[in-house]
Amino acid sequence: MRETGSGPPPFYRVGPTPPSRVTGSQNPFLVSRFPPPASGPDLAYAPPMIPALLALFAYAFVSNVALAIVPHEPVVIWYGARLGIWVTAVVATAGTVAAAWVDHRLFVPLLERVAAKRGGAAPRGVARLFARSPFAILALSGLTPLPFFPFKALAFRTHYPLGAYLAAVAVGRLPRYLLLAWLGLAVHVPAWLLASLFILLLIPSLGGLLWPRRPAN
Repeated sequence: MRETGSGPPPFYRVGPTPPSRVTGSQNPFLVSRFPPPASGPDLAYAPPMIPALLALFAYAFVSNVALAIVPHEPVVIWYGARLGIWVTAVVATAGTVAAAWVDHRLFVPLLERVAAKRGGAAPRGVARLFARSPFAILALSGLTPLPFFPFKALAFRTHYPLGAYLAAVAVGRLPRYLLLAWLGLAVHVPAWLLASLFILLLIPSLGGLLWPRRPAN
């Protein structure tokens, strides 16, 4: 029977140390059987990380503010493979929420003036659905591939509160960015494919600017 305090704890084993550089002797020591803790990136000692985070934040802002001409999907996928899933998704969501704040502050008066001049209104079905559950509609439009701008304009026309609008944008975009970042980390999409996807997603936006639709008579 083993006496109490007669040896090392059960989760340690005794093993020889490497020979000392000074004496060349070996001494027994305790070696943990548990794996060493994983070490993550330390932002304080990784200067390249800070510019990458700022660049991602800025691009998420530009790709979501106003008409959002440039696509965000390829860039989030690219960053996901380099910054990690959660870091990429949280920073991109922060940039998107900042863009939503600017939209709400700057484009509400503009849309009100445009609506007063044209006298246009959203389709009754869409407006009725939005009136029933505006938060869910905004969150789902941010999560799914559906175009977000029509619902954004509808929220501004109906004077949807700023706090609820920002929360809906964050709730919708964060899972979307998590999925895109995970895709970049798990699949390792090549750069040429991301560039092709960027150009493909950019074509509809450029087409809408160069050849705008004429209003029906």
